[in-house]
Order: sequence, then structure tokens, then C-alpha cells
Amino acid sequence: MAMLLGLTGCVLVPEGTPEERAKLDANSALFEPQVETRQLPELPAQAEWRAVLHRAFLANGELESAYFEWKAALARIDQAATWPNSNVAVSFSYMFSPEQMKFWDRTTIGVGFDPSVNLSLPIKVQTAGEIALEAARQAAERFRAIKFDLQRKVLSAYLDLALAEEKIRIERDNLTLLKLLSDSAADRAQAGGPLQDLLKAQIETQIAENELANLEAEVNSMRGTLNGMLARDAKARLKLPPRLPSRRPVAADDARLIAVAVDQNPELAGLARQVAGRKDAIELARLAFLPDIIPSGSVTGSVSQVVAAMVMLPTKVPAIRAAIDEAEAMTRSAEAMLRQTEKDRAASFVANLYVMRNAERQTELYQTRVVPAAQQLVSSSRNAYAAGAVGFADLIDSERTLISVRRLLAQSQVEREKRLAALEALAGVDIETLGRRRSTPLLNRASPLQ
Repeated sequence: MAMLLGLTGCVLVPEGTPEERAKLDANSALFEPQVETRQLPELPAQAEWRAVLHRAFLANGELESAYFEWKAALARIDQAATWPNSNVAVSFSYMFSPEQMKFWDRTTIGVGFDPSVNLSLPIKVQTAGEIALEAARQAAERFRAIKFDLQRKVLSAYLDLALAEEKIRIERDNLTLLKLLSDSAADRAQAGGPLQDLLKAQIETQIAENELANLEAEVNSMRGTLNGMLARDAKARLKLPPRLPSRRPVAADDARLIAVAVDQNPELAGLARQVAGRKDAIELARLAFLPDIIPSGSVTGSVSQVVAAMVMLPTKVPAIRAAIDEAEAMTRSAEAMLRQTEKDRAASFVANLYVMRNAERQTELYQTRVVPAAQQLVSSSRNAYAAGAVGFADLIDSERTLISVRRLLAQSQVEREKRLAALEALAGVDIETLGRRRSTPLLNRASPLQ
């Protein structure tokens, strides 16, 4: 039976391997086609963040590389868990003799396993397969970590571009008002009014035009950077909606968010898989004390039939003990790194959560109180200036206050979304999926992928 198994071999598949392969298969359609045959989706006329993120997932080489490293790690399971782990060796010999013997009786055919490779006990092969499975799971977590890090980078770049375009819209509104004020000051100067108001209006207008030009140059640079993330020409047209992205809701409370961050962080999960694999490595090192048995057999015509077995005794006891010590030390090292990383990631998550909540507070304050008050101040200053109750400098200061407040509102809105993307990367979960069972595909953020 052992000889028959040796001709084809079987795989002592560790428990959990089919589930891990199913996860890989759920993402295979995105990366298996050759890059020359892939069609990256075109962006719509007004690119929402989901469409941008969807294309970034498909275009990113680092994410694709992580997928194939995951696939290679899964393939190593069969390599490690195949038993018999040694090839079958078939030998043939023919005896020359003056004796009158039949051809068959002069022939010796032997069948055994490759003597250069020990035939390991099945328990050893199975343990090696479990180590390979944990390595594959670690590769899957690395793929997930790269996915969420890419998501954070793309969303941050998109939000920075959206903020810059919002500042341009604010500055254009400011410039329009300044031109109206400049025309009004010019009419007053012609009617004998103070020339200083006209000069101030012209200076403010020129400053606003310069600021607008700077912002437009900054937007072009940001657009080129984002296009690069999407595998597009840096000068390709990329138009965003004429407003800031809507605020994404967070249904879970802070305690739930922190619990998820600790439970599903991809880096922590990868380290946990590393610890599990190194514990299996300890067991495999200890199994080296068990002897390996290599069966063989031979037939010499009708003269003799021989069944033999070679026992490989573990005589390198110091080396085996050293291998066990090494495996135990590496396991302790991985456990220490896991504990420290858990503390670091939890602290980083909490810090980002505080900043996000503060940004939400600021946004609420600006929207409900500060912006309306600044708008009322500008309206009041215009009326007072028309009635001659305040000077032109007071009117300009009121307008500057409104522009500053609108910018602060936009910055707090974008800061909140950027921190949310950072929290998703740390937690390893899309915020919209909290409270629902995670779907099999790891790239389930952008709706076009579904």
C-alpha cells in the first residue's frame, strides 16, 4: 500500500485549508487575467470616491503582488503536506553467471523510497502542512493590510483634492464679491468719495486673484498625484463633483470601534498567524525525536522475495534540542511583538478616533453657529457701509472672517473623513460593514466590485 501511495502521493490537508482557498478564489477574478488583457474601468464625468477607489484597487501593482504571494503561500501547503514525502525508487539488476538459470531468475527488481530523502512519519508531514497553512493565512492578512493601506492613501489624496477644489470655489466667491466692492468704490471715488477705498479694494482683489492662481496650481499637482495612483496619465482629465464628499455615517459607538480595531487589525492578525505557525514549528521540532521508517522490497525471479525496512534513528540529539530551543525562542519573540503591536495599534486607533470626534464637533460648531454668524456679520457690514456707518476696512475684515470660517469648515469636514479612512486601515474593516458579517471578497469596499 505504501508503494502504491508513493507512486501518486496524497495531501494531508490541514483543517481550514479549503476555507482559505475559497477566500483567495473570491478575489481571483480581479488579478488572474494577464495585465495585457485587463480593462481598467473608465472614470465617470464626475468621479465619486467609490469609482476612484475601485480603479485604484485594480490598477495597483503592490496589491496584485500581495495577491500572488498569498496564492504562492497556499500552493506551499500541498508541497509541505504531501505524503509520502519521498519519491519511489525502482531498481533493476541482472546477474551474469555460468550457471544454467532462467532470465527471470537472474533478474532482481527492487522498489523502495529515495534513500537520499527520509520517509517522514505522516504526523510530521501533517504538522509541516499546518505550518504552511499559518504562513498562507499570514499572507492573506498582509494582502488585507495592503488593501486597507492603499484605501487610506487613495481616499486621503482624493479628499485633499476635494478640499483644494472647495477652497477654489470659496476664493472665487470671494473674488466675485471683491470685484463688486471694487466697482462700488470706483463709483464713489468718481463721485468725490475717498480714493483709499478704491485702492484697498484693488489690492484685495489682486491678492485674491493671486491666491486663486496658487490654489489652481496646487490642484493640478494633486490631480497628477491621484492620476498616478490610478495608472492614468498625470495630465488626464479628472473632475470631481462640485461639492465636498458627503459625510459617511458611523453607526457603531466608540467602544465598538475600539473592540473591532483590536479584533480585526490585519497586522495584528498576521502576527497572530505567525505565532500560531511558530508554535507548530515547536511541535515539528519535537517530532524529530521519532524515528522514520523507510520500507522497501525486492524480487529476484523465483529465487527470493524480500521485504525490508530501514529505521532512521534520531542520533543528532543536540541538533534536535537546539532546533526546539530555536523554535521556542522565535515563538516568544513573535508573542512579544504581537503584544507590543497590539498596544501601539490600539493607541494609534484611539488617537485617530479622538481627532475624528473633535473634527465632528468642529464641523457641527461651524455649520450651526460660526458660519451663520459670519454671514450675518458680512450682511450687516454691507448695510452699514452703504449707510456710511462703517469704513471700507471694516467691510473687508468682515469678508475675510467669512472666507476664513468657510475654509475652516471645509477643513474640519475633510479632516473627519481622512481620520475615518485611517481608522478603517487600522481596524482592517470597512466602516459600512460594521454590524454585518464580512463578505468573502476582501476588496468589497467599492460597490462596482460586487
